[in-house]
Amino acid sequence: MHHIGFFVCLDHRVLDLAGPLGAFEEANGFVEGGAYRLTVISESGGVVVGSSGVSIHTQSFRTQQFDTVIFIGGEIDAFQNPAAIAAAKDLAARTARIASVCTGAFLLAAAGLLDGHRATTHWRLAPELQQRYPLIRVEADRIFVVDDNIWTSAGITAGIDLALALIETDFGINIAREVARELVVPYRRSGGQSQFSAMSQMEPDSDRIRMALAFARDHLVEPLPIERLAEAARLSVRQFGRAFRRQTGETPAKAVERLRVEAACSRLQGGSEPIEQIAKAVGFSDPERMRRAFVKLHGHPPQAVRRAGRQENAVYAIQQGHGGATKE
Repeated sequence: MHHIGFFVCLDHRVLDLAGPLGAFEEANGFVEGGAYRLTVISESGGVVVGSSGVSIHTQSFRTQQFDTVIFIGGEIDAFQNPAAIAAAKDLAARTARIASVCTGAFLLAAAGLLDGHRATTHWRLAPELQQRYPLIRVEADRIFVVDDNIWTSAGITAGIDLALALIETDFGINIAREVARELVVPYRRSGGQSQFSAMSQMEPDSDRIRMALAFARDHLVEPLPIERLAEAARLSVRQFGRAFRRQTGETPAKAVERLRVEAACSRLQGGSEPIEQIAKAVGFSDPERMRRAFVKLHGHPPQAVRRAGRQENAVYAIQQGHGGATKE
């Protein structure tokens, strides 16, 4: 049976713990004899109070051996103490696989465990992680990242995506799918999927502006000049341009470009379509224009997105071919 330790500090987030823990608990019902042994641990054991005020009983991290340790997110300052950092180093040295949920990545980073590795955390805090620890390659727009034996996930519910991916690695896709169905969550958002969509980033208050954005999303392959978007919003061009800029912070042309890049990302990660064909399918006039849009918005060209997707798929293939739960 695979033993998982969930390492918590003072002011940990309850959902960061409960989400993945619940997924592994469900997996036990689909594997004969049980899939996982689950233990919540801390620096010294005993009661640890979360950020919500809810207390949880923990065991000392020193007392047991684990196959996987997941460092649970919470208040970053709680991670910045020598005892927690020493615990993370000790656990990593004697554990085959380590992972983090949300700001748990800050503890792994403080321990030097992410140096030279790709990692992610909650999108709002990703710039801070990169600034504090420049030796990490922070991928802010990923749901989870796998690099060697280190798994890091984005915020809150992304911990469930991480858990499902770990379950798939340990026991196969069918078990992971059954767990997802039981939890009533999608199976599965790939690690490379964006943490948040272009539509949610813009978040206009006006129904008319939302109508225009929805129209643009559904007609990306077609020309989308401001006149056409204004018509979809049932506003004059002048009214529409002002309202759109005020509510989204962008011009209509920039917003359409963002939607096209997002649509292209999904196709790049999910298949082997030629880049030229993808550019045409999402409304870019040519691949070079799409390349420039990617570099401007994400700092890298479309080819980098495709390579990252292939690397992620290769990791899954390798892990499912050679992985498996450790049996006691």
